[in-house]
Amino acid sequence: MPEQLPAEPPGFMLPLRLFMAFRGIIDEVHTELATQGHPDMRPSYGFVFQAIGPSGTTAAELARTLGVSKQAAGKTIATLKGLGYVELSPDPRDARRKLVNLTPHGVDCLVRSSRIFDAIRARWADELGPDRLRALDADLRRMAPDEFFRLDIPGWFGGAG
Repeated sequence: MPEQLPAEPPGFMLPLRLFMAFRGIIDEVHTELATQGHPDMRPSYGFVFQAIGPSGTTAAELARTLGVSKQAAGKTIATLKGLGYVELSPDPRDARRKLVNLTPHGVDCLVRSSRIFDAIRARWADELGPDRLRALDADLRRMAPDEFFRLDIPGWFGGAG
């Protein structure tokens, strides 16, 4: 009797598997960040940190970038300020506005998370083989939209906080 090939999985399984891989990586990063002095970090905060960037941003700009309301952005800023990750300062371009910037604690979290992501990638290369991981990465770049790094995911998922 000839060997039967497995049936193609249903289409909805592809995004679920991609999401579960994403979720597994993000959960691992945050578990490790907690052991390295950042127990209050949440997955959505990483998008906020990227949206703040090296030059800072305003609450209104942050809301637009994240795809959330100004109230949601304000609440997230207040939470991150309370946790010591961001600080507010006068905007030199407009004294009526405040700039949100990362504190040294926030920058430390970014540096540590980058190292953790690199370690996870290295482990994936060990498990899958470096050639297969490079091929997977190339295939995902081919299939993903050109706007590689969208920060509005918190809004798309329902909020930044």
